[in-house]
Amino acid sequence: MNILQLIEKKKLGGAFSQEEIGQIVSSYSGGSLPDYQMAALLMAIYFKGMTEKETLDLTQAMVQSGDSLDLSDIKGVRVDKHSTGGVGDTTSLILGPILAACGLVVAKMSGRGLGHTGGTLDKLDAIPGFSSDLSEEAFMDQANAIGLVIGGQSASLTPADKKMYALRDATGTVNSMPLIASSIMSKKIAIKNDILVLDVKAGEGAFMENKEAAEELAQLLVKIGQGAGRKVAALVTSMDQPLGQAIGNSLEVIEAIECLKGRGPKDLYDLVLALAQKALVLAGEEDPDQAKKRVEEALEKGLALDKFRDMVIYQGGDPACIGDYALLPSCAYSLEVKAPRSAFIKRLPALEIGEIARDLGAGRLSLEDELDLGAGLVLEKKQGDFVEKGQGLCRLYANDEDKLQLAQARFLEVLEFSDEAPKNQDLILSIVE
Repeated sequence: MNILQLIEKKKLGGAFSQEEIGQIVSSYSGGSLPDYQMAALLMAIYFKGMTEKETLDLTQAMVQSGDSLDLSDIKGVRVDKHSTGGVGDTTSLILGPILAACGLVVAKMSGRGLGHTGGTLDKLDAIPGFSSDLSEEAFMDQANAIGLVIGGQSASLTPADKKMYALRDATGTVNSMPLIASSIMSKKIAIKNDILVLDVKAGEGAFMENKEAAEELAQLLVKIGQGAGRKVAALVTSMDQPLGQAIGNSLEVIEAIECLKGRGPKDLYDLVLALAQKALVLAGEEDPDQAKKRVEEALEKGLALDKFRDMVIYQGGDPACIGDYALLPSCAYSLEVKAPRSAFIKRLPALEIGEIARDLGAGRLSLEDELDLGAGLVLEKKQGDFVEKGQGLCRLYANDEDKLQLAQARFLEVLEFSDEAPKNQDLILSIVE
């Protein structure tokens, strides 16, 4: 079929064959299929969806559009983690060192952020001297030496996905379950790890706005991963309010280090513990309680913090910042936002809080935007907490005093208070295996 026939087929709700999907992906990544026709096809998929088989075929076609990273030269059980995105999501910087301290190998490729906060690589950029730009040889050598490496994604991996995602972003077709699933899993399958643990967010600050949609996405991701020969599990977790307390690149690095020192926020610690426990069970630890104990020991004995320090040193960073946060980027100005009345915090909307951090300089509106690595905010109270009038709600950080005033007004605008204690929300909503 030609492209017009394929567009018409999907418009009418038809299912593509494996060959047709291969034709679409290869034509678009090769440049013979123009953006305007691909946009029409993506819009048809957005409204009509794809079957599970179509989604699997699309994932494989995107993997085959570029190179794969064979990690077989890395000794040990190789594990990766992926989050579908959130606000204050610092888990990779904590989970990787923990798993490495427990004897697994974390050879992770991460990306940069576009939206309310920075990505994992942006956060690591806050560490003086740290480099995520590694050759394949250096990436492998470091994984074998210390069991932990976080590098930048190679341009040669899944080029079709990169091109399609940019077009989806420009045409309002990002929030499509089969397109989300194939985009996520094509990158993960192209990097040949043994185990993949997924954190699928649900709520106001996530792609999936409710638990049911997040569980559907999680099930699809797990099926795709298992079909590609990976051991996969997914945690469906709440993103109605930010995770942890820090939002902003340097601020999140500090929070991650504090968590590795055993002093992090409880919700962030609980999520990292659950993800690490699941990874260890997939790796062969038959007793979940023993897996949990191993994670706790890695933190209590400082083994995970040592792995983080090793990674910083190997990748050219200054390990002194682990003990002296003044060495990390900071801002000239800060402002504490105070409670206008005594009440319970009923709603602390993740997306809006993330946008406030972005406007302070912690995130990007376009890939060309330069981040202010010290900017962001630290929450002093979370959803469900009671605050007295005049008590601190959060502290804002920026290099522009006008931005602080605008952020304060917006923060107080999006926050909701109640005279009655709101119902506690579960952080981990379900587990899909």
